[in-house]
Order: sequence, then C-alpha cells, then structure tokens
Amino acid sequence: MAKRLNNDSPISEVLKAFIKDNNLQSGMDKIDVEKAWKEIMGKGVNTYTKEVFLKEETLYVSLSSSTLREELSHGKQKIIKMLNDELRKDVVKELVLR
Repeated sequence: MAKRLNNDSPISEVLKAFIKDNNLQSGMDKIDVEKAWKEIMGKGVNTYTKEVFLKEETLYVSLSSSTLREELSHGKQKIIKMLNDELRKDVVKELVLR
C-alpha cells in the first residue's frame, strides 16, 4: 500500500512515490537513456543515429554509418560508463550497435 504523503511533502518526493507505486521506473529509464545518448554523443554522432532504445539492461543503437559504428564499437565500455554516470545509476549493462 502506498505511503500517504502530507501536504508539506516536496513535489520531488511525491513524483518519486508516484513513479514507484505505478511501476513506471523502467519507462522513465528508457526516456532518460535516449536523452543521455543525445547529450553525451553530440551533434556529430546524432546525425548518424537512427534509433536508440533500451530493452532491459541492453541499449540498442542503430547507426546509418558503418564507419562510425566500427569506431564506437572500440569504446563500448567507455560509452556505457559515461551513460551510467550521466544517469547517476547503472541502467545500461550492454551496448549493441547496429
């Protein structure tokens, strides 16, 4: 049963409780990862990014450039670390570049 918050509760606490009570965290993580990808990778990479989606703990990124895909594949662990640092929690465990 949900914890009853009083009228003096900060909005951040109310939103966190709502997300937790309604099992919305995985959906929020998907949105946050897409946003983090765009911010971290910058305009150059985003030009060639067709699709970014999170399925469980794996981030799938579709790229239109095979050369860029090859370059990014060499730094997968660094990209995962940067994304998780940006999100301030371990959301991405594996990165698949397509």
